Amino acid sequence: MATDSADMQRRVNIELVINKTKSGLRIAMLEDGHLVELHEDKGNQEYAVGDIYLGRVKKVLPSLNAGFVDIGHPKDAFLHYLDLGPQYRSFKKYAQRSIKGTQSTGDLANFKLEEDIDKKGNMKDVVSASQNVLVQVAKEAISTKGPRLTAEVTLAGRYLVLVPFSNKISISQRIQKESERKRLRVLLQSIRPDNCGIIVRTVAQEKGAADLHSDLEELSNRWKELHTNLRNAKPRQRILGEINKTSSLLRDLLTPDFSQILVNDPDVANEVREFLAGIAPDKVDIVKESKAKDVFDDRGVHRMIKASFGRQVNLRSGAYLIVEHTEAMHVIDVNSGGRKAGATSQEENAVATNLECSAEIARLLRLRDMGGIICVDFIDMGETANRRQLTEALRKSMKPDKAKHNVLAPSRFGVVEITRQRVRPVTDIKTAEQCPSCNGTGQVTASILVTDGIEAALQAASDRGMGQTTLMLHPMVEAYITKGFWNNKLKQWKKSYGMKILVEGNSSMELLEHHLYDSQGEEVTL
Repeated sequence: MATDSADMQRRVNIELVINKTKSGLRIAMLEDGHLVELHEDKGNQEYAVGDIYLGRVKKVLPSLNAGFVDIGHPKDAFLHYLDLGPQYRSFKKYAQRSIKGTQSTGDLANFKLEEDIDKKGNMKDVVSASQNVLVQVAKEAISTKGPRLTAEVTLAGRYLVLVPFSNKISISQRIQKESERKRLRVLLQSIRPDNCGIIVRTVAQEKGAADLHSDLEELSNRWKELHTNLRNAKPRQRILGEINKTSSLLRDLLTPDFSQILVNDPDVANEVREFLAGIAPDKVDIVKESKAKDVFDDRGVHRMIKASFGRQVNLRSGAYLIVEHTEAMHVIDVNSGGRKAGATSQEENAVATNLECSAEIARLLRLRDMGGIICVDFIDMGETANRRQLTEALRKSMKPDKAKHNVLAPSRFGVVEITRQRVRPVTDIKTAEQCPSCNGTGQVTASILVTDGIEAALQAASDRGMGQTTLMLHPMVEAYITKGFWNNKLKQWKKSYGMKILVEGNSSMELLEHHLYDSQGEEVTL
């Protein structure tokens, strides 16, 4: 019990690194220096989870008890009967009246609720083709499938989730203290708008009435905005968009454990400060601006990404994982890579390797956002107690993962099956680089040398009378030139071209890629 208490009290140091690039924002979340989540914000991205659309039903399939809805996506979105929600008729009535203008206000206090639909009913009895329907994206398009929808629209805030046409208050199961659950229920019952249900999020724990009331007020205003946007709306129109990725991450993930938010762009840093000022004013000061052009490179995030997204993922002990993706599932193979220090038998070696890899697998599932079915082939263990220990360790490692998941005990063949909620496509980053010398053909022309292009660029800089230049190279080539056998070559270049040559490495560059910059930071072109 003392050990469990210590684990609960141990605070994790969380850091958010936001890197602005030409294509948008890349956001990395680090826990105790380890990369655990990676997100991308491309700006005005449509069909994201949480977006609300006015769709048109294309067809109803009784065999699937579902229908396909056109929301403007290249592939029709999928809407199952179970995702209509019990108050589907109320949503339908509200949307129709709002579009026509007969619903004069977004306030639901005087709205007469319709009867709930039958839980075991049929899609064709409540939905018909060509009918307009208000829907929310529940899952983004994955592979050949279009987005998955729900007709039970909800609005998520920092502490609360607003559920229109309901009168129920639900509290996160992660809030386990009964006195706190009772306090939150009584408090929210007193401020809950009529005909609006509320889901209390985990971060609402120990929060006062002012914070919760402010969050609820903001959600109510968003619902009124939805009502306004519905007026004269046309099918396939986005009625209400989710807030941008950076803000939604801060809203959903921000905890007292956050120690720093590092940003490489002053405008983005100011936006983050403004958002934090509204939801967590005490955290505004943790936003820091980095002077590095590429903060991912400066903080070693690029290196972590390349180490975590390859087919083979190596651990410090020598153990390694082989990760394979298929259309139906993901498969992970655990390998020891040799005998562990202190292990006196094959069983002890297997236990030590499996326990170490279980924590790494939990991190990879969260980082890569792998969903669906995941099969993990752990090293065989003969003792039942060891298999039970592995299952408990894996479940404990996956506990911080907010995606719904389930871990089964190892099968008779030593395979652990995991199911994890699939909301977005799995993050797939290519860590293999195409050979710049042969462009993937497997044939290299002997006359192509890395020094040829570099010397041509240096000659161009010399002809322009430059006294100093910076040569940007891949770190491996940079090491060869500055520290290896080629160091004499660098001295020759300085002497031949009569200029000061500074050499820098950039891990985001390809192996034989090179760039030359003048003292003002402008690239030198031939």
